[in-house]
Amino acid sequence: MAWFKRTDKGIQTPTEEKKDTPKGLWYKTPSGKIIDTDELKKNLYVSPEDGYHVRIGSKEYFEIFFDDNKFTELDPKLSAKDPLKFEDTKKYPEKLKAAQKKTGLKDAARAAVGKSMGKDLVIASMDFAFIGGSMGSVVGEKIARAIDYSIKNNIPFLMISKSGGARMQEALLSLMQLAKTSAKLAQLAEAKIPYISLCTDPTTGGTTASFAMLGDINIAEPNALIGFAGPRVVKDTTGKDLPEGFQRSEFLLEHGFLDGIYERKDLKKQVNLYLDLIQNQPVRA
Repeated sequence: MAWFKRTDKGIQTPTEEKKDTPKGLWYKTPSGKIIDTDELKKNLYVSPEDGYHVRIGSKEYFEIFFDDNKFTELDPKLSAKDPLKFEDTKKYPEKLKAAQKKTGLKDAARAAVGKSMGKDLVIASMDFAFIGGSMGSVVGEKIARAIDYSIKNNIPFLMISKSGGARMQEALLSLMQLAKTSAKLAQLAEAKIPYISLCTDPTTGGTTASFAMLGDINIAEPNALIGFAGPRVVKDTTGKDLPEGFQRSEFLLEHGFLDGIYERKDLKKQVNLYLDLIQNQPVRA
Protein backbone atom coordinates (compact mmCIF):
# COMPACT_ATOMS: atom_id res chain seq x y z
CA MET A 1 0.00 0.00 0.00
CA ALA A 2 3.00 2.31 -0.28
CA TRP A 3 2.36 2.98 -3.97
CA PHE A 4 1.22 6.56 -3.30
CA LYS A 5 4.46 7.65 -1.60
CA ARG A 6 6.50 9.86 -3.95
CA THR A 7 10.27 9.90 -3.37
CA ASP A 8 11.74 11.13 -6.66
CA LYS A 9 10.34 14.65 -6.75
CA GLY A 10 7.41 16.74 -5.63
CA ILE A 11 6.08 16.05 -2.14
CA GLN A 12 8.85 14.35 -0.19
CA THR A 13 8.23 15.39 3.41
CA PRO A 14 5.71 13.24 5.32
CA THR A 15 2.78 15.32 6.53
CA GLU A 16 3.41 14.46 10.16
CA GLU A 17 6.92 15.94 9.94
CA LYS A 18 5.84 19.30 8.53
CA LYS A 19 5.98 22.26 10.89
CA ASP A 20 3.30 24.84 11.60
CA THR A 21 4.29 27.30 14.30
CA PRO A 22 8.05 27.94 14.11
CA LYS A 23 10.65 26.36 16.39
CA GLY A 24 13.90 27.96 17.48
CA LEU A 25 15.11 31.53 18.00
CA TRP A 26 14.44 32.85 14.52
CA TYR A 27 11.88 32.31 11.79
CA LYS A 28 12.39 32.93 8.08
CA THR A 29 9.34 33.73 5.98
CA PRO A 30 9.01 32.51 2.36
CA SER A 31 10.05 35.97 1.13
CA GLY A 32 13.27 35.75 3.13
CA LYS A 33 12.38 38.04 6.04
CA ILE A 34 13.82 36.94 9.38
CA ILE A 35 12.06 37.61 12.67
CA ASP A 36 12.67 36.68 16.29
CA THR A 37 10.17 33.95 17.26
CA ASP A 38 9.22 35.71 20.50
CA GLU A 39 8.38 38.84 18.52
CA LEU A 40 6.50 36.72 16.00
CA LYS A 41 4.37 35.22 18.78
CA LYS A 42 3.55 38.67 20.17
CA ASN A 43 2.41 39.64 16.67
CA LEU A 44 -0.01 36.65 16.49
CA TYR A 45 2.45 34.73 14.29
CA VAL A 46 2.36 37.34 11.53
CA SER A 47 5.62 38.71 10.13
CA PRO A 48 5.54 42.51 10.60
CA GLU A 49 7.81 43.09 7.60
CA ASP A 50 5.93 41.24 4.86
CA GLY A 51 2.61 40.34 6.52
CA TYR A 52 3.17 36.60 6.12
CA HIS A 53 0.69 34.64 8.25
CA VAL A 54 2.38 31.60 9.77
CA ARG A 55 0.12 28.60 10.18
CA ILE A 56 -1.29 28.31 13.68
CA GLY A 57 -3.70 25.87 15.33
CA SER A 58 -6.76 25.77 17.55
CA LYS A 59 -4.79 26.78 20.65
CA GLU A 60 -3.74 30.07 19.09
CA TYR A 61 -7.11 30.77 17.47
CA PHE A 62 -8.93 30.21 20.75
CA GLU A 63 -6.55 32.70 22.36
CA ILE A 64 -7.39 35.21 19.64
CA PHE A 65 -11.18 34.88 19.73
CA PHE A 66 -12.14 34.03 23.31
CA ASP A 67 -12.06 36.82 25.90
CA ASP A 68 -9.12 36.28 28.27
CA ASN A 69 -8.66 32.84 26.62
CA LYS A 70 -11.51 31.47 28.75
CA PHE A 71 -13.61 28.73 27.17
CA THR A 72 -15.16 25.32 27.72
CA GLU A 73 -14.00 22.65 25.29
CA LEU A 74 -16.74 20.49 23.78
CA ASP A 75 -16.26 16.72 23.52
CA PRO A 76 -12.49 16.85 24.15
CA LYS A 77 -12.03 13.08 24.47
CA LEU A 78 -13.35 11.97 21.07
CA SER A 79 -10.76 9.78 19.34
CA ALA A 80 -10.71 7.92 16.02
CA LYS A 81 -11.08 4.15 15.59
CA ASP A 82 -9.83 1.93 12.77
CA PRO A 83 -12.91 0.21 11.31
CA LEU A 84 -11.22 -0.36 7.93
CA LYS A 85 -8.02 -1.85 9.42
CA PHE A 86 -6.08 0.47 7.13
CA GLU A 87 -2.34 0.00 6.72
CA ASP A 88 0.23 1.69 4.44
CA THR A 89 3.72 2.47 5.68
CA LYS A 90 2.32 1.92 9.18
CA LYS A 91 -0.98 0.87 10.71
CA TYR A 92 -3.58 3.61 11.16
CA PRO A 93 -3.74 3.29 14.99
CA GLU A 94 0.04 3.71 15.11
CA LYS A 95 -0.22 6.83 12.96
CA LEU A 96 -2.91 8.23 15.23
CA LYS A 97 -0.88 7.59 18.37
CA ALA A 98 2.19 9.23 16.82
CA ALA A 99 0.18 12.31 15.83
CA GLN A 100 -1.43 12.52 19.26
CA LYS A 101 1.95 12.28 20.98
CA LYS A 102 3.53 14.89 18.72
CA THR A 103 0.72 17.46 18.85
CA GLY A 104 -0.96 16.83 22.19
CA LEU A 105 -4.27 16.73 20.29
CA LYS A 106 -6.86 13.95 20.09
CA ASP A 107 -7.58 14.66 16.41
CA ALA A 108 -7.49 17.37 13.76
CA ALA A 109 -10.28 19.53 15.20
CA ARG A 110 -11.31 21.04 18.51
CA ALA A 111 -14.55 22.76 19.48
CA ALA A 112 -15.25 25.14 22.33
CA VAL A 113 -17.74 27.70 23.64
CA GLY A 114 -16.92 30.95 25.39
CA LYS A 115 -17.30 34.71 25.33
CA SER A 116 -16.01 36.77 22.40
CA MET A 117 -16.28 40.51 22.94
CA GLY A 118 -18.68 39.76 25.76
CA LYS A 119 -21.11 37.48 23.88
CA ASP A 120 -21.33 33.71 23.55
CA LEU A 121 -19.68 32.08 20.55
CA VAL A 122 -19.13 28.45 19.56
CA ILE A 123 -15.92 27.81 17.61
CA ALA A 124 -14.70 24.70 15.82
CA SER A 125 -11.09 24.97 14.70
CA MET A 126 -8.99 22.56 12.66
CA ASP A 127 -5.33 21.73 13.30
CA PHE A 128 -3.10 21.12 10.29
CA ALA A 129 -0.37 19.70 12.53
CA PHE A 130 -2.53 16.60 13.09
CA ILE A 131 -2.15 14.47 9.94
CA GLY A 132 -2.43 17.50 7.69
CA GLY A 133 -5.74 18.61 9.17
CA SER A 134 -7.34 15.69 7.35
CA MET A 135 -11.07 15.32 7.85
CA GLY A 136 -11.90 11.98 9.41
CA SER A 137 -14.92 10.79 11.39
CA VAL A 138 -13.88 12.56 14.59
CA VAL A 139 -13.48 15.90 12.80
CA GLY A 140 -16.94 15.59 11.27
CA GLU A 141 -18.48 14.47 14.56
CA LYS A 142 -16.90 17.33 16.53
CA ILE A 143 -18.17 19.88 14.01
CA ALA A 144 -21.63 18.28 14.01
CA ARG A 145 -21.82 18.26 17.81
CA ALA A 146 -20.60 21.87 17.97
CA ILE A 147 -23.41 22.86 15.59
CA ASP A 148 -25.90 20.92 17.73
CA TYR A 149 -24.68 22.87 20.75
CA SER A 150 -25.15 26.13 18.85
CA ILE A 151 -28.70 25.19 17.91
CA LYS A 152 -29.65 23.99 21.39
CA ASN A 153 -28.29 27.14 23.05
CA ASN A 154 -29.00 29.64 20.25
CA ILE A 155 -25.33 30.67 19.94
CA PRO A 156 -23.58 31.79 16.70
CA PHE A 157 -21.11 29.36 15.17
CA LEU A 158 -17.62 30.07 13.79
CA MET A 159 -15.75 27.44 11.77
CA ILE A 160 -11.99 27.87 11.27
CA SER A 161 -10.82 25.62 8.45
CA LYS A 162 -7.25 24.46 7.83
CA SER A 163 -7.13 21.14 6.04
CA GLY A 164 -5.57 19.03 3.33
CA GLY A 165 -8.91 17.32 2.70
CA ALA A 166 -10.28 13.86 3.38
CA ARG A 167 -8.37 11.31 5.48
CA MET A 168 -7.42 8.40 3.23
CA GLN A 169 -7.18 5.96 6.14
CA GLU A 170 -10.94 6.32 6.66
CA ALA A 171 -11.88 6.32 2.97
CA LEU A 172 -15.67 6.53 2.48
CA LEU A 173 -16.21 7.24 6.19
CA SER A 174 -14.19 10.41 5.71
CA LEU A 175 -16.17 11.46 2.64
CA MET A 176 -19.42 10.96 4.55
CA GLN A 177 -18.42 13.87 6.80
CA LEU A 178 -18.99 16.29 3.90
CA ALA A 179 -22.69 15.42 3.78
CA LYS A 180 -22.97 15.12 7.54
CA THR A 181 -21.58 18.58 8.32
CA SER A 182 -23.48 20.19 5.43
CA ALA A 183 -26.75 18.71 6.71
CA LYS A 184 -26.04 20.05 10.20
CA LEU A 185 -25.35 23.51 8.78
CA ALA A 186 -28.72 23.36 6.99
CA GLN A 187 -30.32 22.77 10.41
CA LEU A 188 -28.34 25.72 11.80
CA ALA A 189 -29.65 27.92 8.97
CA GLU A 190 -33.20 26.72 9.55
CA ALA A 191 -32.84 27.77 13.20
CA LYS A 192 -31.70 31.21 11.93
CA ILE A 193 -28.44 31.06 13.86
CA PRO A 194 -25.46 32.87 12.23
CA TYR A 195 -22.60 30.86 10.78
CA ILE A 196 -19.29 32.45 9.82
CA SER A 197 -16.64 30.45 7.97
CA LEU A 198 -12.99 31.47 8.26
CA CYS A 199 -10.69 29.89 5.66
CA THR A 200 -7.00 29.77 6.55
CA ASP A 201 -3.95 28.37 4.79
CA PRO A 202 -4.58 25.77 3.46
CA THR A 203 -8.30 25.06 3.03
CA THR A 204 -8.52 22.33 0.41
CA GLY A 205 -10.26 19.15 -0.68
CA GLY A 206 -13.50 18.02 0.93
CA THR A 207 -13.32 20.81 3.49
CA THR A 208 -13.74 23.38 0.72
CA ALA A 209 -16.40 21.20 -0.93
CA SER A 210 -18.53 21.27 2.23
CA PHE A 211 -18.63 23.41 5.37
CA ALA A 212 -15.83 25.86 4.52
CA MET A 213 -17.87 27.50 1.75
CA LEU A 214 -21.32 27.33 3.34
CA GLY A 215 -21.08 30.27 5.73
CA ASP A 216 -23.55 33.11 5.91
CA ILE A 217 -20.30 35.04 5.67
CA ASN A 218 -17.14 33.48 4.18
CA ILE A 219 -13.88 35.20 5.08
CA ALA A 220 -10.17 34.35 4.93
CA GLU A 221 -6.72 35.32 6.08
CA PRO A 222 -4.38 36.98 3.56
CA ASN A 223 -2.76 34.77 0.90
CA ALA A 224 -4.46 31.60 2.13
CA LEU A 225 -4.57 28.68 -0.31
CA ILE A 226 -8.23 27.82 -0.85
CA GLY A 227 -9.46 25.29 -3.40
CA PHE A 228 -10.57 21.74 -4.06
CA ALA A 229 -7.67 20.23 -6.01
CA GLY A 230 -4.23 21.83 -5.80
CA PRO A 231 -2.94 24.23 -8.50
CA ARG A 232 -0.58 21.60 -9.93
CA VAL A 233 -3.41 19.09 -10.36
CA VAL A 234 -5.65 21.71 -11.96
CA LYS A 235 -2.91 22.76 -14.36
CA ASP A 236 -2.10 19.17 -15.33
CA THR A 237 -5.80 18.40 -15.85
CA THR A 238 -6.66 21.48 -17.91
CA GLY A 239 -3.34 21.71 -19.70
CA LYS A 240 -3.41 25.49 -19.27
CA ASP A 241 -1.29 27.98 -17.38
CA LEU A 242 -3.12 29.31 -14.33
CA PRO A 243 -3.63 33.01 -13.54
CA GLU A 244 -1.22 34.60 -11.10
CA GLY A 245 -2.34 34.04 -7.53
CA PHE A 246 -4.80 31.32 -8.54
CA GLN A 247 -6.58 29.79 -5.52
CA ARG A 248 -5.20 32.38 -3.13
CA SER A 249 -7.71 34.23 -0.96
CA GLU A 250 -7.22 37.52 -2.85
CA PHE A 251 -8.08 35.77 -6.15
CA LEU A 252 -11.20 34.22 -4.62
CA LEU A 253 -12.34 37.56 -3.18
CA GLU A 254 -11.94 39.20 -6.58
CA HIS A 255 -14.07 36.47 -8.18
CA GLY A 256 -16.85 36.53 -5.59
CA PHE A 257 -16.11 33.41 -3.54
CA LEU A 258 -15.26 35.32 -0.35
CA ASP A 259 -16.86 38.24 1.48
CA GLY A 260 -13.67 39.60 2.99
CA ILE A 261 -9.99 39.10 3.81
CA TYR A 262 -8.74 40.18 7.22
CA GLU A 263 -5.40 40.19 8.96
CA ARG A 264 -5.19 38.04 12.05
CA LYS A 265 -5.16 41.00 14.42
CA ASP A 266 -8.53 42.15 13.04
CA LEU A 267 -10.32 38.79 12.97
CA LYS A 268 -12.02 38.97 16.37
CA LYS A 269 -13.42 42.44 15.76
CA GLN A 270 -14.57 41.67 12.21
CA VAL A 271 -16.25 38.37 13.10
CA ASN A 272 -18.17 40.01 15.92
CA LEU A 273 -19.08 42.94 13.67
CA TYR A 274 -20.60 40.53 11.17
CA LEU A 275 -22.49 38.75 13.94
CA ASP A 276 -23.91 42.03 15.23
CA LEU A 277 -25.02 43.01 11.73
CA ILE A 278 -26.61 39.62 11.00
CA GLN A 279 -28.45 39.64 14.32
CA ASN A 280 -29.41 43.31 13.98
CA GLN A 281 -27.75 44.19 17.26
CA PRO A 282 -25.84 47.33 18.33
CA VAL A 283 -22.27 47.16 17.03
CA ARG A 284 -19.77 46.46 19.81
CA ALA A 285 -16.77 48.76 20.18
